[in-house]
Amino acid sequence: MRLIETKIPGVVVVEPKVFHDDRGYFFESFSDRDFNEQYRAILGNPADYEPVVFVQDNESMSSYGVMRGLHFQCPPYAQAKLVRCIEGSVLDVAVDIRKSSPTYGQWVAQELTGDNHLQFFIPRGFAHGFAVLTPTAMFLYKCDNLYNHASEGGLSIMDEQLGIDWRIPVSEALLSEKDKHHPTLRELSSPFVY
Repeated sequence: MRLIETKIPGVVVVEPKVFHDDRGYFFESFSDRDFNEQYRAILGNPADYEPVVFVQDNESMSSYGVMRGLHFQCPPYAQAKLVRCIEGSVLDVAVDIRKSSPTYGQWVAQELTGDNHLQFFIPRGFAHGFAVLTPTAMFLYKCDNLYNHASEGGLSIMDEQLGIDWRIPVSEALLSEKDKHHPTLRELSSPFVY
């Protein structure tokens, strides 16, 4: 696997090495050793680096126009996520919500598909969401902390200040009742500090 830096330090795209033959394909979707060696190097080899250890896997199936997010878990239950789409296509987005960060309020998007096999790593301190671009999409994500209902947080997926092009018409967006009521970035009292 190869980690590719994005415009926001710490958010990376994970590109696996895919082996194709006449039977199909094979790839290693995750290696703890390879991920942490490369991620530590990307961060500048800090002496206090703590390896990312995933403890929970989640899966969702959604139809075209579904937008999930922008979600985060508040400390001490904050989560880093490694996400991928194994069927269909999604636009995946990470928004920096760390107070005093030089990239606060900025976002990075990556299209994840069942064909490109790319993954997206979202560190703690970011809100995360995605939009389904195909008739259906199956989405998987690894989390480095267990889910805690009382620690749920969110940022409005429709916040115009963010300027995210979700690549689907807003009029066709399908949101959960909860996701319709998240605060905008201006209204957010972020629990994260850079």
